[in-house]
Amino acid sequence: MRGSYYNEVEPFKAAWLRELMKANVIAPGEVDERSIVDVRPDDLHGFSQWHLFAGVGIWSYSLRGAGWPDDRLVMTASCPCQPFSAAGKGMGFEDERHLWPAAFELIKAIRPPVLLGEQVSSKDGLVWFGHVKRDLNSIDYAVMGCDIPASAFGAPHIRQRLYFLGEAQ
Repeated sequence: MRGSYYNEVEPFKAAWLRELMKANVIAPGEVDERSIVDVRPDDLHGFSQWHLFAGVGIWSYSLRGAGWPDDRLVMTASCPCQPFSAAGKGMGFEDERHLWPAAFELIKAIRPPVLLGEQVSSKDGLVWFGHVKRDLNSIDYAVMGCDIPASAFGAPHIRQRLYFLGEAQ
C-alpha cells in the first residue's frame, strides 16, 4: 500500500499536510495538488485511504483519534461549501466550485467501504445532500446525515455543519 492519498489544490494547505505527515500527526501518504476534476481513478490505486478536498488533514487526524487504523479503507469527501453557503454567491449547482460530480465519479470507481464528509447545513446545503444521498443510493450505499453546530465541539459560534456517512452495501 502507498498510504493515504490527499487531494488539496491550495499550496499552503498541501505544504501543511506534508509537514503534518513528517510529524506523524496524520497518516503518511502522498499529496496531489491537482484539481479534483483532473484526478482519474487509476491515480488512486494502491492507497488505503483517500482524502478528497483534504484541507489540513482533519479527517485523517480525526480517524486516528477514533482509533481507525491508517491502513483501514475509507474515503473522505468534504466538497467546497461556498456554492451552498449563505456567505457565498448563491450559485449552488451552477457554481464552478460545485465539485460533487467529480468526487462521485471517483467514489463510483473506487467503491470505498466507508465514505465520510461534511457540508454547510444551509437550505441549499440540504438540497445538495439530497443529491449526494440519491447518487450514493444509486450505487448501493446506505447514507446517513447529521446536522451538528460547531458549538457542540466548543466553538464560540453556532455555524451548522452537515456530516454524512456512506457505507457500501
